[in-house]
Amino acid sequence: MPEDRVRTPEVEALLTAFGVLETDDERYAFLQDVATIREIKDMAQRLAVARMLSAGAHYTDIQHATGASSTTVSRVSRSLNYGAEGYRTVIDRVDASDDAEGGDA
Repeated sequence: MPEDRVRTPEVEALLTAFGVLETDDERYAFLQDVATIREIKDMAQRLAVARMLSAGAHYTDIQHATGASSTTVSRVSRSLNYGAEGYRTVIDRVDASDDAEGGDA
């Protein structure tokens, strides 16, 4: 399975590291230490693309709103539809959290 390539002791340690962080400031600091600014922005862009796709936005509108390439939009779409459900889990939980707080997604 593809996810078996990801489940390594090093990745498990990374997941644990994220899990012990308690504040957004701690998470920002760790992200800045572990990834480049470009990598962080790319991941954030992919999540924005996934949220827009999930909401039914058209590819062209997503490209204009996020600056993502058509390839990125296509890859995120494939992950949403055929991936490991990671995007779906995050989107659903963020949306539920926003609803509980009365915020906008």
